[in-house]
Amino acid sequence: MNPVDQCDAHLLIVDDDERIRGLLQKFLLRHGFITTSARDAAHARRLLSGLEFDLIVMDVMMPGETGVELTRALREKLTTPILLLTAKGETEDRIAGLEAGADDYLPKPFEPKELLLRINAILRRVPNEVAVDTGPKVLSLGPVRYDIARGEMWKGEEMVRLTATESALMRIFSAQPGAAVTRNKLVEDLGRDGGQAQERAVDVQITRLRRKIEADPKQPRYLQTVRGEGYMLAPD
Repeated sequence: MNPVDQCDAHLLIVDDDERIRGLLQKFLLRHGFITTSARDAAHARRLLSGLEFDLIVMDVMMPGETGVELTRALREKLTTPILLLTAKGETEDRIAGLEAGADDYLPKPFEPKELLLRINAILRRVPNEVAVDTGPKVLSLGPVRYDIARGEMWKGEEMVRLTATESALMRIFSAQPGAAVTRNKLVEDLGRDGGQAQERAVDVQITRLRRKIEADPKQPRYLQTVRGEGYMLAPD
């Protein structure tokens, strides 16, 4: 996927509250985005079956299929970035959303400007596939290969789907293999505000990434925890 210019980005807004959908659409349209809205998960599924979006902004609490449940289902076939809107203070909902495959979350109520900053930060994480004349530089992680130039991960002949945040983490780690990267630095490089909640969010994303790399994610060989320092990618 090529990096998305803001003026070209097509966003899907999923929220059962008609007033909020309308307000979000008007705000995002004013800032140059193309927007489409869905009133619930079923409506979103129909739209996603026929259209491609650059990012999905989705409420967690919806009647029927929740935003977390839809995120988990979509991650089986889509890598489209997902930003979840969560109730303020519902930490478990946020963690569940990240574990399901969301790229970020924003607690309600929120300032529209913060929503805009989060959206732009996520879109900047989308990997840029660039062909290089010298040939791809590849890191070997056991049976997994990571092509640094293209931002692609392969296991045998099968490409491993990475979310935008997982791709961003791999770019960060592959830029300095064998060196520990602190959680604070990861939070900063992912374009997020600091704080323990965001460090916990990074931990959840690391856990998800390990499931795609490691034979035993609970005993990581390649994406290691360095006590007191952070995380380190240790290729073969």
